Amino acid sequence: MSENIRQIAMRMSEARNICGYSVETMAQALGITVEEYRRYESGEHDIPISVLCEVAAMCRVEVAALITGEEPRLHAYTLTRKDKGVPVARNANYNYFSLAHQFLHKKIEPFLVVVDPKAEHTPISQNSHPGQEFDYVLEGTMVIAINNKQITLNAGDSIYFDSSNPHGLKAVGDKAAKFIAIVMS
Repeated sequence: MSENIRQIAMRMSEARNICGYSVETMAQALGITVEEYRRYESGEHDIPISVLCEVAAMCRVEVAALITGEEPRLHAYTLTRKDKGVPVARNANYNYFSLAHQFLHKKIEPFLVVVDPKAEHTPISQNSHPGQEFDYVLEGTMVIAINNKQITLNAGDSIYFDSSNPHGLKAVGDKAAKFIAIVMS
């Protein structure tokens, strides 16, 4: 895995330790196995954004602190220029960019997400996390699966859903799918 993922994993482990949670407690709260959680904290595996959001909420830190190592400081507004979102370490098929990493006490986590179309023929891996999610497609076409129902979204389409339901997506066609994802806990 990349150095970026290792750094995020290290900050995640530090936050858990500071809060006094055991690995077992975190794994149970996240609904995953202890082994899977240990792989995230070791930096061996990509850490889903949903896991980062849940760990941040449990440890009462900003997601940006886990991603960048810096606490957000802005209260009135934060501005993110085109192509300047902070990359969030992801797997080869998903690229997340935090769009409000400097804003303190956010009620939502907005991301620009780019999904590589090379994974078109692979099954959609699903995850779930507390809260709700809103996705708005900017470019390309993607298929989102929610509770095993597949829905095709094109540029200009949006979907709002209970993210505690298993969900996942993939780009289809020969163009990357680019969308805004807003995650609310």
